[in-house]
Amino acid sequence: MPPIPPQNSTMTEKLDDILSLLPARLKQARRDKGLSLEAVSRLSGVSRSMVSQIERGESSPTIATLWNLTRALQVDFAGLLDQDEGGDRIGVLRASEVPRIDNMGDGCRIRILSPPEEAGQHEVYDIAFDPDGRLVSQPHRHGAEEALTVLEGRVRVSSGTAVEVLEAGDTARYRADIDHAIGAEGGAARVFLIVKNA
Repeated sequence: MPPIPPQNSTMTEKLDDILSLLPARLKQARRDKGLSLEAVSRLSGVSRSMVSQIERGESSPTIATLWNLTRALQVDFAGLLDQDEGGDRIGVLRASEVPRIDNMGDGCRIRILSPPEEAGQHEVYDIAFDPDGRLVSQPHRHGAEEALTVLEGRVRVSSGTAVEVLEAGDTARYRADIDHAIGAEGGAARVFLIVKNA
């Protein structure tokens, strides 16, 4: 793990402010949706005990955990996480810091490229498939669409009863509010996926 760069007191105070607001925001979002801790755990893949600890302020979530929770609760954290002070800047997330999802699909590795505050709205993924790897998805919200570009290999995409085989460089757009799936064909593959929820 690389050393953490020194932070000035103002930056530290802002970070402390965000972390102090986070438990209450998550708890309120869960209550607004009428969800139990168990329900949030099932929707997010985050353990019930971890959700409870985060809500009590006893544990700070990782980026991946926060992303999973915001997606499950459909919470907009843009205002909470916004630290833009108006100047020119480039937000960078190093390759080693990109959150991953390891408990979805069969023989695939999913990297989350979109920020947590866009969960449930506009999501971007980099997905690497082992030979015969497959990601089967349940329908998203009504009107949801996906746009997939094949970076390497060949993939089979299905949306409802429609099926297409794509080569490297091909792009497909399809409904995601019905059963849909992506799978590697004849070897390893890698895709860039954008999910746009209505």
